[in-house]
Amino acid sequence: MITRKCNYRCRGCNVWQEQGQEELKTEEIKKGLDILKDLGVVEVVFSGGNPLLREDAAEIIDYASRFFVTTVYDNGSMALEKIEALRNVDFVAISIDSLDKEKNDYIRGVEGAWDRSIETLETLHKEGINVSASPTISQMNIHEIVDITNYFTEKGINVWYCLYSYDRFANKNPMFSIGKENSEFLITDKKGMVELCDSLIEMKKKNKRILLTSKVLEAIKSLYLENKRVWNCRALKNFFILDQVGRVAGCHGVDYATSVFDLPTVWNSENFNRLRRIYNDCSQCAYLCYIFYSIHGSPFGNLLLAREQWKNAGLLLRNERTKDSESART
Repeated sequence: MITRKCNYRCRGCNVWQEQGQEELKTEEIKKGLDILKDLGVVEVVFSGGNPLLREDAAEIIDYASRFFVTTVYDNGSMALEKIEALRNVDFVAISIDSLDKEKNDYIRGVEGAWDRSIETLETLHKEGINVSASPTISQMNIHEIVDITNYFTEKGINVWYCLYSYDRFANKNPMFSIGKENSEFLITDKKGMVELCDSLIEMKKKNKRILLTSKVLEAIKSLYLENKRVWNCRALKNFFILDQVGRVAGCHGVDYATSVFDLPTVWNSENFNRLRRIYNDCSQCAYLCYIFYSIHGSPFGNLLLAREQWKNAGLLLRNERTKDSESART
Protein backbone atom coordinates (compact mmCIF):
# COMPACT_ATOMS: atom_id res chain seq x y z
CA MET A 1 0.00 0.00 0.00
CA ILE A 2 2.14 2.91 -1.21
CA THR A 3 -0.49 5.53 -0.41
CA ARG A 4 -3.71 5.97 1.53
CA LYS A 5 -4.86 8.73 -0.80
CA CYS A 6 -7.93 8.02 -2.90
CA ASN A 7 -9.94 10.18 -5.29
CA TYR A 8 -13.09 8.02 -5.17
CA ARG A 9 -15.75 7.73 -2.45
CA CYS A 10 -16.77 4.08 -2.70
CA ARG A 11 -19.74 3.34 -0.44
CA GLY A 12 -18.46 -0.09 0.57
CA CYS A 13 -15.06 1.22 1.66
CA ASN A 14 -13.81 3.78 4.14
CA VAL A 15 -10.17 4.08 3.09
CA TRP A 16 -11.01 7.45 1.56
CA GLN A 17 -12.39 8.60 4.93
CA GLU A 18 -9.09 7.96 6.69
CA GLN A 19 -6.56 9.30 4.22
CA GLY A 20 -3.11 9.92 5.64
CA GLN A 21 -0.48 12.23 4.21
CA GLU A 22 2.65 10.50 5.49
CA GLU A 23 4.32 8.22 2.94
CA LEU A 24 7.71 6.69 2.31
CA LYS A 25 9.85 8.60 -0.17
CA THR A 26 10.70 7.10 -3.55
CA GLU A 27 14.17 5.93 -2.58
CA GLU A 28 12.85 4.42 0.64
CA ILE A 29 10.32 2.37 -1.32
CA LYS A 30 13.07 1.19 -3.68
CA LYS A 31 15.17 0.17 -0.68
CA GLY A 32 12.17 -1.70 0.68
CA LEU A 33 11.71 -3.47 -2.67
CA ASP A 34 15.38 -4.48 -2.62
CA ILE A 35 14.84 -6.03 0.80
CA LEU A 36 11.80 -7.94 -0.45
CA LYS A 37 13.77 -9.21 -3.44
CA ASP A 38 16.61 -10.42 -1.22
CA LEU A 39 14.08 -12.19 1.01
CA GLY A 40 12.78 -14.12 -1.99
CA VAL A 41 9.46 -12.34 -2.45
CA VAL A 42 8.08 -13.20 -5.88
CA GLU A 43 5.03 -10.97 -6.42
CA VAL A 44 4.26 -7.38 -5.46
CA VAL A 45 0.72 -5.99 -5.61
CA PHE A 46 0.47 -2.20 -5.57
CA SER A 47 -2.71 -0.89 -3.99
CA GLY A 48 -3.80 1.83 -1.59
CA GLY A 49 -5.76 4.19 -1.78
CA ASN A 50 -5.00 4.49 -5.44
CA PRO A 51 -1.29 3.86 -6.01
CA LEU A 52 -1.31 5.77 -9.30
CA LEU A 53 -2.07 9.01 -7.44
CA ARG A 54 1.55 9.15 -6.34
CA GLU A 55 3.62 11.45 -8.56
CA ASP A 56 6.44 8.91 -8.50
CA ALA A 57 4.17 5.93 -9.25
CA ALA A 58 5.75 5.33 -12.67
CA GLU A 59 9.27 5.21 -11.22
CA ILE A 60 8.24 2.85 -8.42
CA ILE A 61 6.28 0.52 -10.70
CA ASP A 62 9.08 0.42 -13.29
CA TYR A 63 11.59 -0.48 -10.58
CA ALA A 64 9.37 -3.22 -9.16
CA SER A 65 8.59 -4.76 -12.55
CA ARG A 66 12.29 -5.53 -13.08
CA PHE A 67 12.36 -7.96 -10.18
CA PHE A 68 8.83 -9.07 -9.34
CA VAL A 69 5.61 -10.32 -10.84
CA THR A 70 3.86 -6.96 -10.54
CA THR A 71 0.17 -6.14 -10.17
CA VAL A 72 -1.35 -2.65 -10.05
CA TYR A 73 -4.86 -1.78 -8.89
CA ASP A 74 -6.62 1.34 -10.17
CA ASN A 75 -10.19 2.55 -9.73
CA GLY A 76 -10.23 3.48 -13.40
CA SER A 77 -9.38 7.13 -12.95
CA MET A 78 -5.59 7.22 -13.36
CA ALA A 79 -4.41 4.35 -15.55
CA LEU A 80 -4.76 6.23 -18.84
CA GLU A 81 -2.76 9.13 -17.45
CA LYS A 82 -0.05 6.72 -16.28
CA ILE A 83 -0.33 4.24 -19.14
CA GLU A 84 3.39 4.24 -19.93
CA ALA A 85 4.09 3.09 -16.38
CA LEU A 86 1.85 0.06 -16.89
CA ARG A 87 3.34 -1.38 -20.05
CA ASN A 88 5.81 -3.65 -18.26
CA VAL A 89 3.61 -4.84 -15.41
CA ASP A 90 2.07 -8.28 -15.43
CA PHE A 91 -1.44 -7.40 -14.39
CA VAL A 92 -3.59 -4.26 -14.13
CA ALA A 93 -6.96 -4.49 -12.35
CA ILE A 94 -9.57 -1.80 -13.07
CA SER A 95 -12.58 -1.48 -10.78
CA ILE A 96 -16.06 -1.66 -12.29
CA ASP A 97 -19.10 -2.99 -10.43
CA SER A 98 -22.03 -2.88 -12.82
CA LEU A 99 -22.98 -2.59 -16.47
CA ASP A 100 -25.57 -0.07 -15.29
CA LYS A 101 -23.79 3.27 -15.43
CA GLU A 102 -25.85 4.92 -12.70
CA LYS A 103 -25.55 1.97 -10.32
CA ASN A 104 -21.80 1.75 -10.85
CA ASP A 105 -21.32 5.46 -10.19
CA TYR A 106 -23.49 5.21 -7.08
CA ILE A 107 -21.31 2.39 -5.74
CA ARG A 108 -18.11 4.25 -6.59
CA GLY A 109 -19.41 7.53 -5.23
CA VAL A 110 -18.17 9.51 -8.25
CA GLU A 111 -20.13 10.62 -11.29
CA GLY A 112 -18.51 9.46 -14.52
CA ALA A 113 -16.67 6.54 -12.90
CA TRP A 114 -18.29 4.02 -15.27
CA ASP A 115 -17.32 5.95 -18.41
CA ARG A 116 -13.73 6.31 -17.23
CA SER A 117 -13.42 2.62 -16.33
CA ILE A 118 -14.85 1.47 -19.66
CA GLU A 119 -12.52 3.78 -21.60
CA THR A 120 -9.56 2.63 -19.50
CA LEU A 121 -10.30 -1.06 -19.93
CA GLU A 122 -10.79 -0.81 -23.67
CA THR A 123 -7.73 1.40 -24.23
CA LEU A 124 -5.35 -0.68 -22.11
CA HIS A 125 -6.58 -3.85 -23.80
CA LYS A 126 -6.09 -2.28 -27.23
CA GLU A 127 -2.56 -1.23 -26.20
CA GLY A 128 -1.68 -4.83 -25.35
CA ILE A 129 -1.55 -4.33 -21.57
CA ASN A 130 -2.75 -7.30 -19.51
CA VAL A 131 -5.78 -5.59 -18.03
CA SER A 132 -8.69 -7.03 -16.10
CA ALA A 133 -12.13 -5.77 -15.19
CA SER A 134 -12.40 -6.18 -11.42
CA PRO A 135 -15.95 -6.14 -10.01
CA THR A 136 -16.45 -6.42 -6.27
CA ILE A 137 -19.17 -9.03 -5.75
CA SER A 138 -21.81 -7.76 -3.32
CA GLN A 139 -25.55 -7.99 -2.75
CA MET A 140 -25.93 -5.01 -5.09
CA ASN A 141 -24.54 -6.81 -8.12
CA ILE A 142 -24.50 -10.53 -7.33
CA HIS A 143 -27.12 -11.27 -9.99
CA GLU A 144 -25.27 -9.42 -12.77
CA ILE A 145 -21.77 -10.85 -12.24
CA VAL A 146 -22.32 -13.46 -14.97
CA ASP A 147 -23.42 -10.71 -17.38
CA ILE A 148 -20.43 -8.54 -16.40
CA THR A 149 -18.14 -11.51 -16.97
CA ASN A 150 -19.58 -12.30 -20.38
CA TYR A 151 -19.56 -8.65 -21.44
CA PHE A 152 -15.83 -8.19 -20.86
CA THR A 153 -14.52 -11.63 -21.75
CA GLU A 154 -16.32 -11.47 -25.09
CA LYS A 155 -14.26 -8.34 -25.75
CA GLY A 156 -11.10 -10.28 -24.92
CA ILE A 157 -10.71 -8.61 -21.51
CA ASN A 158 -9.94 -10.70 -18.44
CA VAL A 159 -12.11 -10.59 -15.33
CA TRP A 160 -10.73 -10.75 -11.78
CA TYR A 161 -13.13 -10.52 -8.84
CA CYS A 162 -13.13 -9.02 -5.39
CA LEU A 163 -15.65 -10.00 -2.73
CA TYR A 164 -17.38 -7.51 -0.46
CA SER A 165 -16.31 -7.99 3.10
CA TYR A 166 -15.87 -5.73 6.07
CA ASP A 167 -13.61 -5.46 9.10
CA ARG A 168 -14.71 -7.63 11.99
CA PHE A 169 -11.35 -8.20 13.60
CA ALA A 170 -11.11 -8.53 17.36
CA ASN A 171 -7.79 -6.70 17.40
CA LYS A 172 -8.10 -3.23 18.91
CA ASN A 173 -5.11 -1.87 17.00
CA PRO A 174 -5.58 -2.85 13.35
CA MET A 175 -2.97 -1.71 10.90
CA PHE A 176 -5.70 0.17 9.04
CA SER A 177 -9.41 -0.11 8.31
CA ILE A 178 -10.99 -1.00 4.97
CA GLY A 179 -14.67 -0.88 5.83
CA LYS A 180 -17.47 -1.39 8.29
CA GLU A 181 -20.60 -3.43 7.68
CA ASN A 182 -22.86 -1.88 5.06
CA SER A 183 -26.27 -3.54 4.63
CA GLU A 184 -26.47 -2.43 1.00
CA PHE A 185 -23.50 -4.60 0.09
CA LEU A 186 -23.61 -7.40 2.64
CA ILE A 187 -24.36 -10.66 0.79
CA THR A 188 -27.59 -12.02 2.27
CA ASP A 189 -28.60 -14.15 -0.72
CA LYS A 190 -26.41 -17.12 0.14
CA LYS A 191 -28.20 -19.36 -2.36
CA GLY A 192 -27.48 -16.78 -5.05
CA MET A 193 -23.80 -16.74 -4.08
CA VAL A 194 -23.59 -20.52 -4.27
CA GLU A 195 -25.27 -20.49 -7.68
CA LEU A 196 -22.88 -17.79 -8.87
CA CYS A 197 -19.88 -19.88 -7.82
CA ASP A 198 -21.32 -22.88 -9.67
CA SER A 199 -21.94 -20.76 -12.76
CA LEU A 200 -18.39 -19.36 -12.81
CA ILE A 201 -16.87 -22.80 -12.25
CA GLU A 202 -18.86 -24.12 -15.23
CA MET A 203 -18.01 -21.06 -17.36
CA LYS A 204 -14.30 -21.48 -16.62
CA LYS A 205 -14.28 -24.78 -18.51
CA LYS A 206 -14.60 -22.82 -21.76
CA ASN A 207 -13.65 -19.29 -20.74
CA LYS A 208 -9.95 -18.86 -19.92
CA ARG A 209 -10.39 -15.15 -19.21
CA ILE A 210 -12.03 -15.81 -15.85
CA LEU A 211 -8.98 -15.46 -13.62
CA LEU A 212 -10.38 -16.68 -10.32
CA THR A 213 -9.51 -20.35 -9.91
CA SER A 214 -12.02 -23.15 -9.42
CA LYS A 215 -10.32 -24.02 -6.16
CA VAL A 216 -11.00 -20.54 -4.78
CA LEU A 217 -14.57 -20.57 -6.10
CA GLU A 218 -15.16 -23.91 -4.38
CA ALA A 219 -13.83 -22.42 -1.14
CA ILE A 220 -16.21 -19.44 -1.39
CA LYS A 221 -19.08 -21.77 -2.24
CA SER A 222 -18.35 -23.83 0.87
CA LEU A 223 -18.28 -20.67 2.98
CA TYR A 224 -21.77 -19.62 1.86
CA LEU A 225 -23.30 -23.09 1.55
CA GLU A 226 -22.09 -24.61 4.82
CA ASN A 227 -20.50 -21.67 6.62
CA LYS A 228 -17.34 -23.76 6.41
CA ARG A 229 -13.83 -22.45 5.82
CA VAL A 230 -11.83 -25.01 3.84
CA TRP A 231 -8.61 -22.98 4.03
CA ASN A 232 -6.35 -21.69 6.76
CA CYS A 233 -5.01 -18.17 6.72
CA ARG A 234 -1.40 -18.14 5.49
CA ALA A 235 -0.52 -14.58 6.51
CA LEU A 236 3.22 -14.08 7.02
CA LYS A 237 3.73 -17.34 5.11
CA ASN A 238 2.25 -16.80 1.65
CA PHE A 239 1.60 -13.08 1.89
CA PHE A 240 1.87 -10.00 4.05
CA ILE A 241 0.84 -6.37 3.99
CA LEU A 242 3.25 -3.45 3.73
CA ASP A 243 1.72 -0.02 4.31
CA GLN A 244 2.60 3.44 3.01
CA VAL A 245 5.01 4.18 5.86
CA GLY A 246 6.81 0.84 5.64
CA ARG A 247 5.07 -1.10 8.41
CA VAL A 248 4.62 -4.85 7.93
CA ALA A 249 1.75 -7.01 9.18
CA GLY A 250 0.21 -10.34 8.26
CA CYS A 251 -2.98 -8.53 7.22
CA HIS A 252 -4.55 -5.11 7.67
CA GLY A 253 -6.71 -6.21 10.60
CA VAL A 254 -3.85 -6.75 13.05
CA ASP A 255 -1.26 -4.46 14.57
CA TYR A 256 1.95 -4.07 12.62
CA ALA A 257 4.75 -6.48 13.53
CA THR A 258 7.87 -4.75 12.22
CA SER A 259 9.24 -2.34 9.63
CA VAL A 260 10.20 -3.46 6.13
CA PHE A 261 13.72 -2.25 6.91
CA ASP A 262 13.93 -4.63 9.89
CA LEU A 263 12.14 -7.51 8.15
CA PRO A 264 15.24 -9.59 7.33
CA THR A 265 16.26 -9.78 11.00
CA VAL A 266 12.85 -10.94 12.25
CA TRP A 267 11.46 -13.03 9.39
CA ASN A 268 12.66 -16.32 10.90
CA SER A 269 12.26 -15.23 14.52
CA GLU A 270 10.24 -17.08 17.13
CA ASN A 271 7.94 -14.06 17.39
CA PHE A 272 7.08 -14.28 13.69
CA ASN A 273 6.56 -18.03 13.97
CA ARG A 274 4.22 -17.37 16.90
CA LEU A 275 2.27 -14.83 14.80
CA ARG A 276 2.02 -17.32 11.94
CA ARG A 277 0.41 -19.85 14.28
CA ILE A 278 -2.08 -17.24 15.46
CA TYR A 279 -2.98 -16.19 11.91
CA ASN A 280 -3.31 -19.81 10.83
CA ASP A 281 -6.21 -20.24 13.26
CA CYS A 282 -7.90 -16.91 12.47
CA SER A 283 -11.37 -17.04 10.92
CA GLN A 284 -12.41 -13.41 11.24
CA CYS A 285 -12.52 -12.26 7.63
CA ALA A 286 -13.48 -13.28 4.12
CA TYR A 287 -11.41 -10.87 2.04
CA LEU A 288 -10.93 -12.57 -1.29
CA CYS A 289 -7.31 -11.50 -1.69
CA TYR A 290 -6.39 -13.21 1.58
CA ILE A 291 -8.38 -16.32 0.62
CA PHE A 292 -6.70 -16.43 -2.78
CA TYR A 293 -3.15 -16.13 -1.49
CA SER A 294 -3.81 -18.51 1.37
CA ILE A 295 -4.86 -21.14 -1.17
CA HIS A 296 -2.48 -20.31 -4.03
CA GLY A 297 0.31 -18.32 -2.41
CA SER A 298 2.94 -21.05 -2.41
CA PRO A 299 5.60 -20.75 -5.13
CA PHE A 300 4.17 -23.86 -6.78
CA GLY A 301 0.66 -22.42 -6.77
CA ASN A 302 1.93 -19.14 -8.18
CA LEU A 303 3.85 -20.98 -10.87
CA LEU A 304 0.72 -22.78 -12.04
CA LEU A 305 -1.09 -19.46 -12.35
CA ALA A 306 1.88 -17.74 -13.96
CA ARG A 307 2.08 -20.22 -16.78
CA GLU A 308 -1.30 -19.03 -17.98
CA GLN A 309 -1.44 -15.36 -17.04
CA TRP A 310 1.80 -13.59 -16.23
CA LYS A 311 4.45 -12.25 -18.59
CA ASN A 312 7.13 -12.71 -15.95
CA ALA A 313 6.42 -16.38 -15.22
CA GLY A 314 10.14 -17.02 -15.61
CA LEU A 315 10.75 -15.11 -12.41
CA LEU A 316 8.84 -17.75 -10.48
CA LEU A 317 10.61 -20.59 -12.20
CA ARG A 318 14.04 -19.08 -11.56
CA ASN A 319 13.06 -18.47 -7.95
CA GLU A 320 12.10 -22.13 -7.53
CA ARG A 321 15.31 -23.34 -9.18
CA THR A 322 17.36 -21.13 -6.87
CA LYS A 323 15.57 -22.49 -3.81
CA ASP A 324 16.04 -26.07 -5.03
CA SER A 325 19.77 -25.59 -5.58
CA GLU A 326 20.19 -23.94 -2.19
CA SER A 327 18.31 -26.81 -0.55
CA ALA A 328 20.58 -29.30 -2.31
CA ARG A 329 23.67 -27.50 -1.03
CA THR A 330 22.40 -27.50 2.56
